[in-house]
Amino acid sequence: MGKESGKEREWVGPKYDERGLTQWYWRVLYPENLVLGRNVQIGSFTVIDAMKGVRIDDNVRIGFGCTIISYSSIDEKEGKVVLEKDCKVGSNTVIMPGVRIGSGTIVGANSFVNRDIPPNEIWVGTPARFLKRIDRKGPAQI
Repeated sequence: MGKESGKEREWVGPKYDERGLTQWYWRVLYPENLVLGRNVQIGSFTVIDAMKGVRIDDNVRIGFGCTIISYSSIDEKEGKVVLEKDCKVGSNTVIMPGVRIGSGTIVGANSFVNRDIPPNEIWVGTPARFLKRIDRKGPAQI
């Protein structure tokens, strides 16, 4: 999601068509309520419903086919979703309204996140459960 500018990559944010679809094939409903940090990577076919607000901080990675919602018409839950800097969300994960995912956290693929996750932890499953703390001295491994 960047373009070459000398030796550095310049980050370029998304452009939306009339359906809220970006040039990278992920979709945003209520894009005016989405705050997107720098160097964010979002996989194709991800849907972000930002009706009640979604904030995605710098250097966040979101896999293919994820769903992030800030409002659910089924149970009428609502709340701003926050993905703090440097977190990673695996493909096909669902993040429910009002959830905050802490800085440096990893959420495994196919997880269902319905509560806050602290920084620097690995969570997996449906519903997402704590797996282990991340030792920031070396690379994170699941």
